[in-house]
Amino acid sequence: MGSDTHLREVPVARTELLKGHFLHVVRDTVQLPSGREATREYVLHPGAVMVIGWLDDGRLVMERQYRHPLREVMVEFPAGKLDAGEGSLACARRELLEETGYSAREWAFAGRLAPTIAYSDEIIDIWFARGLSAGERQLDEGEFLDVFSATPDELQAWCRSGAIIDCKTLVGALWLQNVLSGAWTLDWSGTMPPAVAR
Repeated sequence: MGSDTHLREVPVARTELLKGHFLHVVRDTVQLPSGREATREYVLHPGAVMVIGWLDDGRLVMERQYRHPLREVMVEFPAGKLDAGEGSLACARRELLEETGYSAREWAFAGRLAPTIAYSDEIIDIWFARGLSAGERQLDEGEFLDVFSATPDELQAWCRSGAIIDCKTLVGALWLQNVLSGAWTLDWSGTMPPAVAR
């Protein structure tokens, strides 16, 4: 792609704006490629995972969860943020079990997405899981969600109709569609490529 040095901004200083229980917001002063300075306000995020759980009958493990910022119940794939020092696969295993009660025999790392590049450094790792066995959910205090299963066709229809607008789930549907068509393949070793491993 060539050099991108003519596009890069150089951080000069940082001011902390908010350090809450979940959100950490900062304002960076940066030097632009032109030499002038500007500010960038954004959210620091520890990273997260999303799990596309594949049941033996081909159906997918999905959730319905109320999301306060939008004041709506959203249909999503199971997901959650990394705890301090936690690896991506360990987080995926934990989140799948805690939110849905399922454990998986096999795991495949698919890729990454950056859902809000204009105002957050969040990266979400996408994992596929199969060989699922049901167990007891271990929801966090104050966490309420419904777990259900859907066919890939139902998922695609909801994405097309706008019933699903969650960006990570839309990206997961894209991955699933390409895997099912044979256009994209998965490595079921349960490891991440060295280039992306945290």
